[in-house]
Amino acid sequence: MPSKLTRRHFVVKSTAAVAAGSLAAALPVHAAGSDIIKVGLIGCGGRGLGAVNQALATGKDVKLVAVGDYFRSRAASGAAALKKQFPEQVDVAEDRIFDGFRNNEGVTAAGADVILIACAAKFHPSYTLHALKAGKHVFCEKPNAIDALGISVLDEAVKLSQEKNLSFLCGLHSRFCPQYQALIEQIHNGGIGDIKMLQSTFLRSPYGVRSGVPVGSSELDYQIWSQYMFNWISGDDFTQSLVHNVDRMLWVLKGEMPTHAFGMGGRASMTERKYGNVFDHHAAVFIYPQDKRRYYAFCRTENGCYNNSDDLVIGTKGTAYLNAAKITGETNWQYKGQKAGGHAEEQQTLFAGIRSGKRIHSDDYAVMSTTLAVLGQIASYTGQMISREEMVRSKFAFKPLPEECQADMTPPVLPDEKSGSYPVAIPGQTKFW
Repeated sequence: MPSKLTRRHFVVKSTAAVAAGSLAAALPVHAAGSDIIKVGLIGCGGRGLGAVNQALATGKDVKLVAVGDYFRSRAASGAAALKKQFPEQVDVAEDRIFDGFRNNEGVTAAGADVILIACAAKFHPSYTLHALKAGKHVFCEKPNAIDALGISVLDEAVKLSQEKNLSFLCGLHSRFCPQYQALIEQIHNGGIGDIKMLQSTFLRSPYGVRSGVPVGSSELDYQIWSQYMFNWISGDDFTQSLVHNVDRMLWVLKGEMPTHAFGMGGRASMTERKYGNVFDHHAAVFIYPQDKRRYYAFCRTENGCYNNSDDLVIGTKGTAYLNAAKITGETNWQYKGQKAGGHAEEQQTLFAGIRSGKRIHSDDYAVMSTTLAVLGQIASYTGQMISREEMVRSKFAFKPLPEECQADMTPPVLPDEKSGSYPVAIPGQTKFW
């Protein structure tokens, strides 16, 4: 992302809106030169409804025409809620509400120009690729993949979007926060000297623990309803949450990638059935070429513990604190402008680009940030030193594969009959390839 952007670049009325990376040549604005930008939504949970809400808020020319979700009840209720909020911009007939594992196919074929994807992360890469093959612009929430096979599909999707000159933006919204842009510009201009160490934390109580499972739900339905608690469907906290921190640090380092990572993690206290088979704590150390720096990353989802979500970067001349958007050391600097969360700004940028015919994309960080998050996850799961190149080449996948998922299948993990808890990865024993 160009480092000198300010908040005004993200105002939807601006004709000079830009996004991360360079912009390609002009592309068709939307279907048949229409003044309407038709949107399809895949995933009607909180983030999906939030993303489409922000998309509709960019202008009256944006219309929601189709929705999909594994659960039809959630898709229908989501469409109804959006209709109340945007009565003139939501036109989702009953035959444009889709459910099941293939709901994306219905949404993609329903005449939309733009597909917003915010469903279970297992399906993000394949749903993205399917939409791009159909000639749609795509916004896909993070994580853009949860395993090495997904990373390869994501890479294919990025290349296809370039070939077809379609916008493809991923949900790593920190890139659209003016406070981060300004701070990282200072770092890139030598504000803290040579970078020696980076630290990220995402420490909090368990998130995404859901109640109110639909009546008549099977074990499969229960796990999909509680998707954040099961790694085969949504990854784990490293890929779900710490990916934002990882992306910011990749940005700080101008895209420089580590060669290896080692880590640790497990389940200490969050062992009840409702916590599925994810870890409640992770730690990973990323090692850079010639061991010239280390990046330490920690996440935790336990009750009653110290909470903190931040990044700091230590250099030879000072330290940068990302949340505070300040630098202390030889040169003291503090961001004085208005801060932003990035979610609304990324939708404003995407739709401004579609209106003006400019390709908006995440080409230069979507695959790399996802790769680092998966690397940290697997290093924590295995307790081993993991080579990034080996991990990517392995193309390991959490089974079943997306195309193998069926409505009547047995989930890959089942609760213990006595304890009710699910089996988790065991560092030192569990292998992924």
